Amino acid sequence: MSDILFIRHAETDMAGTFCGHTDPDLNARGHKQTAELIDRLRSENIDTVYTSDLRRAQTTAEAIASAFGIECRPRRALREINFGEWDGLTWKEIEERDKVYARRWMAEHPLLPTPGGEAFRDFEQRVLEEVAFLSTKAATQDIAVVTHAGVLRTVLCSLHQSSEEDAWKQTQPYCAIVRHAVTISPQMQFMEARS
Repeated sequence: MSDILFIRHAETDMAGTFCGHTDPDLNARGHKQTAELIDRLRSENIDTVYTSDLRRAQTTAEAIASAFGIECRPRRALREINFGEWDGLTWKEIEERDKVYARRWMAEHPLLPTPGGEAFRDFEQRVLEEVAFLSTKAATQDIAVVTHAGVLRTVLCSLHQSSEEDAWKQTQPYCAIVRHAVTISPQMQFMEARS
């Protein structure tokens, strides 16, 4: 049995918006949160940090990697869901643009994507395939994964059977940590040995 530590990135100036593939860096509070996160992680064994390739996650991950003297590996599949035309907007701005679609999206979520955005099923499949890949890595090393709230919620709902409400509460804070236990099967060990 091994654990993967899934970590939400620290804060940016786009807090309170639909921030999917938009690529802001951390703000001053985010850098302070990262330092506090590193202190919280001091008792953990971490051999490698995997990270979303978006700056807010990568900056958080690189600080962890530097503090632990370990490698940081970006992975595009760890990105947040793409919100399309809503990326970078607040809910108020979205309602001002198209109140009818906004209400429909609220009623039909997660089946209805945002305009021009990634379908939730595609996002969920991308995340779960990436978790399967990371689980093979956890067979031989202790890993941390810096990513986004949507990814953490998918792990909680799909793999931990958390309710959406509980997953939302757990992942609201910046630098939230979700511990995911991975059972290492003989097949996974074989796959890791071959890679």
